[in-house]
Amino acid sequence: MGLFQKCADYTIANDAKAQGIYPYFHKLESRQDVEVIMEGKRRIMLGSNNYLGLTVHPEITEAVIKAVEKYGSGCSGSRFLNGTLDMHIQLEEELADFVGKEAALTFSTGFQSNLGIISAIVGRRDFILSDRENHASIYDGCKLSFGETIRFKHDDMADLDRLLGTLTPEAGKLIITDGIFSMSGDICNLPEIIRLAKKHNAAVMVDDAHGFGVLGNGGRGTADHFGLTDETDIIMSTFSKSLASLGGFMAADRYIIEYVKHNSRPFIFSASIPPTACAAALTALRVIKREPELVTRLSDLAVYMRKGLKERGIPVRESVYSTPIIPFYTYELETTLIKAKELYDAGVYLNPVLPPAAPAGECLLRSSLMATHTFELLDEAMDIIQKVMNH
Repeated sequence: MGLFQKCADYTIANDAKAQGIYPYFHKLESRQDVEVIMEGKRRIMLGSNNYLGLTVHPEITEAVIKAVEKYGSGCSGSRFLNGTLDMHIQLEEELADFVGKEAALTFSTGFQSNLGIISAIVGRRDFILSDRENHASIYDGCKLSFGETIRFKHDDMADLDRLLGTLTPEAGKLIITDGIFSMSGDICNLPEIIRLAKKHNAAVMVDDAHGFGVLGNGGRGTADHFGLTDETDIIMSTFSKSLASLGGFMAADRYIIEYVKHNSRPFIFSASIPPTACAAALTALRVIKREPELVTRLSDLAVYMRKGLKERGIPVRESVYSTPIIPFYTYELETTLIKAKELYDAGVYLNPVLPPAAPAGECLLRSSLMATHTFELLDEAMDIIQKVMNH
């Protein structure tokens, strides 16, 4: 069969379907909200990255409708050519101002943002120091660059220091880390990363996909949370989480943005984000600026759920900070799939975390919260989790 032999030999998904424990591609039949209709049944949604609950905000819905009426359904071209709307420029200016950088640049997706940033910035004879638990888009962005990638042990600053010490001081070096790690909910040790970057003459990039709208003053992100915005060279995030849309952006000094804008192939050769996505992200950003209490509410809910799960005997993964990502251990792959299916059938949707996203024997069920959850709804969900996990 040649090329397609690997496809014919791939049976893992069909095996899981045959056992009735396949966890993916469930059909959503309602809006992305705290309660959804999925495959004909009400489920409490604990598996969304809609952290501030803005996908159903009426102001955002209205802005999307108006954008279609004014601009049509798409841009039909790249930002370089006919694909730049006045709204794209406005969004970039407001994003830069919000996170505290000189300029920003939008990309068509969050994944593409990392591909476009890293492949443009890192050249031949440059080095990338990447946390082993960084997102897959960072891994692929590293592959697209012409530099050499060195992975350091997760959140291990001694290992990062050692690896940086093996490189010449004059070499170009970029340390890349997630702000909040998407599976564990851990927050990076940005103060120590910045200290080591200064020690070894390196630059720092933070992927804040899960930190934007969650951490910092009014949701300004991980760098703001630590008071290190000025020392963080590149801040990247996505629109598909707290900004209730689709797309991504980077924020940095203007000269860095100008370089990426004119040298990033994923940016240059992709169509721009459509008017609807741009309007949703811009309006969501303005809601966040106007309603910083959403960020506080999300943190309060995270504290409440962590406490509630522990009281119910659920082995929650410990974290220094109460982020809205709350995983609990199920350890073995088959157990994880079975429990995810039982929870789904009982009315709670969350995400199984399996290898390679988790080490073998350390599988997790990942719950994630929205600022629009209620304490009563979380109690209902936690009671179901307790019943399923303890039988």
